[in-house]
Amino acid sequence: MEVERADTGERLTMSAGWFFCASGYYRYDEGFTPDFPGRERFTGRIVHPQHWPEDLDYRGKRVVIIGSGATAVTLVPAMAETAGHVTMLQRSPTYIVPVPSEDRIANALPKLVGRTRAYAIARRKNIAKQRLVWRFCQQHPSAARRLIRHLNAKQLPKGFPVDEHFKPAYNPWDQRLCAVPDADMFTAIREGRASVVTDRIETFSERGIRLASGRELDADIIVTATGLKLLAFGGISLSVDGDKVALPQKVAFKGFMLNDVPNFAYMFGYTNSSWTLKVGLICEHFCRLLGYLDHHGYRICYPQLPGDMATRPLLGVAAGYVQRSADQFPRQGDHGPWRTCMDYRADYQTLRQGPVNDANLRLATASSVAAQLSA
Repeated sequence: MEVERADTGERLTMSAGWFFCASGYYRYDEGFTPDFPGRERFTGRIVHPQHWPEDLDYRGKRVVIIGSGATAVTLVPAMAETAGHVTMLQRSPTYIVPVPSEDRIANALPKLVGRTRAYAIARRKNIAKQRLVWRFCQQHPSAARRLIRHLNAKQLPKGFPVDEHFKPAYNPWDQRLCAVPDADMFTAIREGRASVVTDRIETFSERGIRLASGRELDADIIVTATGLKLLAFGGISLSVDGDKVALPQKVAFKGFMLNDVPNFAYMFGYTNSSWTLKVGLICEHFCRLLGYLDHHGYRICYPQLPGDMATRPLLGVAAGYVQRSADQFPRQGDHGPWRTCMDYRADYQTLRQGPVNDANLRLATASSVAAQLSA
């Protein structure tokens, strides 16, 4: 295997037995910004969070943050501490859940059972808690909606239009939930330092944003927290024997390899839980696979599809930033190791406890590779 790296016009070629891609799936040099009509007319400053300027001074300023995802709900309370006022402008609501910033059980356990055991217990507790919440939302969406609404209403001022601004059209965990530590965003709203507006943008104006309802939001600074762009494998171009790999035509195997692409592995984490939970299992399984290959003298390893198989998008998230880029990524199958699992318990059994060899894997020894090269 050869890896070519291009930096500042120079090209460096490296040889390796395996290529392990740990680039994630975000495009880090560019965020997503819709084409806002009249943008050039705005006389204030427009900022995208992915390119945050170090000299941005928002003290005492009127700030409008466009968006309602994790970036927006993080920025609102942070900027509201010193800004004149912060308005979160959203096209549609998102599920936002207040969570404690500290784990009291985890903090208390070391005094009772020692640090090592406390860490293990807290980790299992948090994994189980997250899994329970996700399954509850999947199996009882109506009850989950009512519970989240109750938590929101409890944190907001009396008479606040909860359903207008905090009642999404989709079910919980059809998209990711946004967590706000110690309800900090709700506190900013309750204290009058921040507000939420649910409306559509008609156009930017000289003073701010004119909405479809006719209302105008005055602003000194507009922050476009409008989403991310995805990029498969960091934009790396893969080829096998000179033929370019068409990623959308490939199928993921065990969530870390691609069919008919030898000695290539990658890691994606969970979209419904801690990213590193799955990454840890994948890395451990990959190391066991390397040990198996070394022990048996294999140099080449790749999965091969068992035949015709129904496929679906690799990332099963309904968020807009995922849907916009779904056709750039490999796909996943509908059963067995070709299905990218999003359940830690099932992955634990497959990746940590299960065997590394599989009927779908094709393996070749050093001698067989040499024979092919000399033929």
